[in-house]
Amino acid sequence: MSDGGTPAPGSRAPGAAPGALPARSTHTWRSHAEALLSKPALGPADAPTTLGDGAGRERAGGGGPAARRGPADPVKALLHRHRELCERAVDPLEIAAGLEAHGVTDRTAARFRHRDVFSLAEELYARVPRGDDGARARSAASAPGGDGPWSARTTLLALLPGAVGALTVAGLAVTDGPLWAAVGVAGALALAVALTAGRTAAGTHPAAGAHTAAGTRAWTGFLLLYALFGDGLLEQLVAGGPDGPWPVDTPPLLGLALAALPADGCARLYAARARRRLADSRGLADFAARSRPLLLGAVALYTTALAGLLALVGTALGHGSVSGGALALGVLLFLARLLAVHGFPGGAVAGLLGACAVEALACASVLAARLPGCDRLARPVEAALAGWGPGAVPTLACGGAALALLAYATAVLARASAHADATT
Repeated sequence: MSDGGTPAPGSRAPGAAPGALPARSTHTWRSHAEALLSKPALGPADAPTTLGDGAGRERAGGGGPAARRGPADPVKALLHRHRELCERAVDPLEIAAGLEAHGVTDRTAARFRHRDVFSLAEELYARVPRGDDGARARSAASAPGGDGPWSARTTLLALLPGAVGALTVAGLAVTDGPLWAAVGVAGALALAVALTAGRTAAGTHPAAGAHTAAGTRAWTGFLLLYALFGDGLLEQLVAGGPDGPWPVDTPPLLGLALAALPADGCARLYAARARRRLADSRGLADFAARSRPLLLGAVALYTTALAGLLALVGTALGHGSVSGGALALGVLLFLARLLAVHGFPGGAVAGLLGACAVEALACASVLAARLPGCDRLARPVEAALAGWGPGAVPTLACGGAALALLAYATAVLARASAHADATT
């Protein structure tokens, strides 16, 4: 027996059954084992409570036993719940992104005895044995945004819209009458399908369902139809027509079709740079601050490329000026592409639908003004056309929707979960 009256190691307390270990020794051994398994990241104030209930209170100076404050290893249940995410993760920040997507915040992490989500993700990453590095590298290459190398299929899909646009313009040049209108409608709708097929080549996020993809195609098709026929139709409606075929605006359609290739390149560049920022960041807030300039840079780069293509096509087809409506529509489609690819298809569809609604309302208000006593309904559209021409309607509609999507994308694409490979 030791000096303090405590039984020496290996001795048996009076009255205890043979072979039974002392209750206090068993409790302390279990407490230390639980502490070694949990290994949480703690602040100084929390340190005594994480070594097990008995041993922690002995070191803190409190000798008496107290009621447990929760499971000895709270992280274990979280690890079991998100095991697939942790096993597929390339780095701790990918786990942090997945936890963020499931609503785990820094306040939630405090319940698991961690200062923030990133610290919690580091422990989860360390606990799961790492698998094949090659498989995880391939998983990273297939992340949303498709920052891996281009394949023959993805290159062809990026070139397909340009081919569809060129065929449509050529068909409109050699046809007239009902066939001319049919060629224009079919070409615009086929271009919408080709543009959304290019998004699949960029790596569609699992959150983008079939219904949202169909909605994106439908509203993209309407906007392209308006870019081709809308300005001429609106002028005819304001003048009291239409009395016959109205002029079409082919340069915007062809310019937008040819811009699909730089759009794909800018989207891939943005995805690749964002994942590098994710790997280099020290936390979720740090990544958010560093990712926003990447988004603005990608949008500016694409806008510059689109303006150059529109000017080039306009010069080649005899239209010298760049259409503001076509430029706004191109930026809107690019932002919708980024949102759909990175897991926010609902926001993309909402932006496209808003632009469609404004353009349709402009035409409908002019028609409704022909009813007795409703002439005031057409005054806003007539004032816009008198001041800025027929291109004012698509410029305002698509420009306003693009600004709204840019503000939304700046917020949601700054989340690490938008760039993680797996958020299950």
